[in-house]
Amino acid sequence: MNSPAPTQARITVIGAGPSGLTCARILQQHGIAVTVYDRDPGPDTRNQGGSLDLHADNGQIALREAGLLDEFFELARPEGQEMRQLSLAGEVAAQDLPEAGDLFKPEIDRGQLRTLLLDSLQPGTVRWGQGLDWISGPDDGPRELHFTDGTTAEADLVIGADGAFSRVRPAVSPAVPGYTGLSFTEAWFSDVENRHPEIAELVGQGGAAAADGERGLFAQRNSGDHIRVYLIRRVPLDWMSANGLTAEDTDGIRALLLGEYAGWSPSLHRMITENEGAYIDRPILALPVPHTWEHSPTVALLGDAAHLMPPVGVGVNLAMLDASELALALANAATVDDAVRVYEKTMLPRSVEMATALDGAAEGLLEAD
Repeated sequence: MNSPAPTQARITVIGAGPSGLTCARILQQHGIAVTVYDRDPGPDTRNQGGSLDLHADNGQIALREAGLLDEFFELARPEGQEMRQLSLAGEVAAQDLPEAGDLFKPEIDRGQLRTLLLDSLQPGTVRWGQGLDWISGPDDGPRELHFTDGTTAEADLVIGADGAFSRVRPAVSPAVPGYTGLSFTEAWFSDVENRHPEIAELVGQGGAAAADGERGLFAQRNSGDHIRVYLIRRVPLDWMSANGLTAEDTDGIRALLLGEYAGWSPSLHRMITENEGAYIDRPILALPVPHTWEHSPTVALLGDAAHLMPPVGVGVNLAMLDASELALALANAATVDDAVRVYEKTMLPRSVEMATALDGAAEGLLEAD
């Protein structure tokens, strides 16, 4: 089958996260039709997570191409660039304050970014409640998409923007994410200026970190007077069940964490004991390094589906840059196959270089200095 022109192709994006929506927005800006499928029943089904810093040299480039940079700056929090290093005594040992007018990497909540992107798309672009199960069909197309609800659809290009456990990735690569040995245990705090003033004062307007070489903590200010705390530990993947605990056993998990962080100050213990609701276990996964695949004229991967890396401030920025570059390649190429080749020529070497540099970098989150 001859590869079609992008303007004549049936292009589908799997995953309505930042990269998938950015790609769809830029395609529509260039008059290219696209459909986005997502397994969530709707846009408000689940919390989208914490705060993101979008960098001027990648994430913001994508938003500029999407025509949304001004709207982003209206929502973003430049003050969120503040970073603090906390001592185990619960004191601010070091502080990095952004200068006035510094917009290199302002923060924005994931939910706000997603809403910004969703609202920019043509009505009906996203098909909710359709999770991809698998892809069939020849490498040169058309591809058939098989959804968990039993429905199917044909596509000339399938763009996998569906994260760590991508259902698109197996069409081009057998790679699966592996556990890095580190786990984040997430705790939430709301109305912090009134209900948790000590935590709010210690964290400041951005992020605050502490570590003792074996365990760490990262607290992050979100919009709406919220703070999220991530307790970073080197533990087995099954640490919870191995200790006779379940995700619903908040008191048991709290007691275990207090024991592990016993030598830390009472002010830091507040970030363990005063959380509202259950803890959330987030094991840190990564794809093998390097991760590459043989070119397919009908499949392209973005973000974590292509290069899942440790969470050290790079992931969403590279994902959105991927999305922008693929969409622009499709807007400027004669065929879909040509566009995917152009995109991969830049994306694959960049992602391999970054993944190699960050391989094992999550361990740095435990370093005391």
